[in-house]
Amino acid sequence: MPFREINSKIVEARVVPGQRLFSQRGAMIAYTGEVSFTPSIQGGQGGLGSMIGRRLAGEAAPLMTVEGSGTVLFGHGGHHVEVVELAGDTLCVEADRLLAFDGTLEQGTMFLGSQGGVMGMVRGQVTGQGLFTTTLAGHGSVAVMAHGGVIRLPITPGSPVHVDPQAYVAHHGNVTNRLSAALGWRDMVGRGSGEAFQLELSGQGEVFVQASEEKL
Repeated sequence: MPFREINSKIVEARVVPGQRLFSQRGAMIAYTGEVSFTPSIQGGQGGLGSMIGRRLAGEAAPLMTVEGSGTVLFGHGGHHVEVVELAGDTLCVEADRLLAFDGTLEQGTMFLGSQGGVMGMVRGQVTGQGLFTTTLAGHGSVAVMAHGGVIRLPITPGSPVHVDPQAYVAHHGNVTNRLSAALGWRDMVGRGSGEAFQLELSGQGEVFVQASEEKL
């Protein structure tokens, strides 16, 4: 595991020769050893076509390639950081929430309408995330950012999880999602912003929820 949580807002990455990491530009706090940082045009595996697709979708966050030998401390904007371990599955997360990730992971873009049809597209509009989301697939680690801390909720077959779309951070596993109308739901739980939707995630996996409705 290349990432070690120093505290809730800083992670330490171990960089070794022959392997690379990617991080959000400006996220390096300090480092030791012989480490280089260069702007990344492509960002992760997936080839030129994947990079072009992310840019057309507006999901290409500015990244740095991190290589060499040493350790690097990452953090950004005082946001809470959560480390996610992927074991051959796919993480769906907004590009601007990516703090750093393994260079071995394949990065791509998923059209939200492909998970939940038309309601998937509505979800993108309601959350302000747009119609696309970034995917990271393979074996490796990802450090994601959130407001106010993160909780992990397991998703098991037959027991879907419903979350506030504004509090949604990311999910991974064999999971599908759909946005459903829930008139009065937000008023009943005391939040009452008038957005009568909830995001339903079903299947097998895990969803990450932040303790805030603020965007990054």
